[in-house]
Amino acid sequence: MAQKYVMAIDQGTTSTRCILFDHRARLVSVAQREHHQHFPKPGWVEHDAVEIWRNVDRIVPQALREAGIEANRIAALGITNQRETTVLWDRHTGVPVSRAIVWQDTRTDELVDRLGAAPGAEQVRERCGLPLATYFSAPRVCWLLEHVPGLRERAERGDVLFGTMESWLIWNLTGGTDGGVHVTDVTNASRTLLMNLGTLDWDEELLCFFGIPRRMLPEIRSSTEVYGDTRRVVPGIRIAATLGDQHAALFGQTCFAPGEAKCTYGTGSFLLMNTGTEPVHSTHGLLTTVAFRIGDEPARYALEGSIAITGSLVQWFRDGLGLITSAPEIETLARTVEDNGGCYIVPAFSGLFAPHWRSEARGIIVGLTSYITKGHLARAVLEATGWQTREVVDAMNADSGLRMAELKVDGGMTADHLLMQFVADVLAVPVMRPMVAETVSLGAAYAAGLAVGYWPDLEGLRRNWHRAAQWLPRMEERRRAEEYASWQRAVELTFGWMRPHRAGG
Repeated sequence: MAQKYVMAIDQGTTSTRCILFDHRARLVSVAQREHHQHFPKPGWVEHDAVEIWRNVDRIVPQALREAGIEANRIAALGITNQRETTVLWDRHTGVPVSRAIVWQDTRTDELVDRLGAAPGAEQVRERCGLPLATYFSAPRVCWLLEHVPGLRERAERGDVLFGTMESWLIWNLTGGTDGGVHVTDVTNASRTLLMNLGTLDWDEELLCFFGIPRRMLPEIRSSTEVYGDTRRVVPGIRIAATLGDQHAALFGQTCFAPGEAKCTYGTGSFLLMNTGTEPVHSTHGLLTTVAFRIGDEPARYALEGSIAITGSLVQWFRDGLGLITSAPEIETLARTVEDNGGCYIVPAFSGLFAPHWRSEARGIIVGLTSYITKGHLARAVLEATGWQTREVVDAMNADSGLRMAELKVDGGMTADHLLMQFVADVLAVPVMRPMVAETVSLGAAYAAGLAVGYWPDLEGLRRNWHRAAQWLPRMEERRRAEEYASWQRAVELTFGWMRPHRAGG
């Protein structure tokens, strides 16, 4: 019998990729296309959902061609996506009512302030596990309903559909205006501010609070189940999984048991810890979210810490200050000194995310003396990512009652060995990077393959995980405690810099 493969579509913030994996989780082929970033006003970030759909139409056949196989050799398709990005479209024409509003967009800041002062605001976090913030989807839907003429009436009639990017792609792939399936999964639904964490269904009181018609919303399904077959692009492929990108990375890193955690180090960084079958409501500034749900099994939940600025701090060091010419040079420069020389950089460029959630904070450099060189600054840039990781891990351990024994890592910044060693040092746990770097796409593939029996069980997936690199802690406890205390003092200095209604992020 001819070998079969699993396909993953990774719809990201800057590009969309289609990757094929074999039974041993080896990458067989990849096709990728970038899409335009639109910034029509300060704080506004938009994508053209039609452009993204057209890119999918191109890359899926390309990935098959490069692998030299036909569609009947694909056992299943899994989709993973940039979370919270919001698209509304006409059910009858398939045309979006506007560009998609991206998760980075902060146009809803005044709306969120208004909602935060409204009766019932205190119930939001209690019901959905998330704070009322511009980061999530519901305020974007509200904003569009308020600002697009006639949209609310169309939505109440059932003529307009809402979805995050996986819903948009599944609807189009399964037929679009000709019977397209309008679904989302529990991970993406848990990022909208509209899903009840306990029932895993849309919450009527939250819908009422935000003024969003239920008829707009997709059906919430498990992360791993067959939603339908493709009828467009390449017909006949079973769509068998979808997860938000960070949840897919958790799945791809095989963090299936409570206490297991991963951190994806990119432009920003996202740390998720599996907390088991009961949601843990954070009292330390973290997000409670659904990790994944396999078929009819109970959902697994997670705590998430989102760090806004990590890789983008290195980009600022390169492009804004011109102290390096390429991102990898920062490790070389940082190795010219033994320590940070007492200098700390807190990159609150658009406020602080977890665990502080201070939108008015702004970045600072502290501890400057005439002794400080660009090598010390480079080291402080890398250490900022390590200390922010420590803050999130401390909060997770406190909230969950679990203790993280190791951290699995992925993303572009994991190529920096000095940074990864520093993360291990400040966490005092081993840090491990897998052989397969594409953990987001792999997680979507794993979930789809699991749904159709391509992989038999979670233990089979664990056997595919192989370590490529490991960093063990070697910093003395006294030094770790002293430097962490200095970092925390530096963070406090960023508070209160901007008035909250002017702050972004």
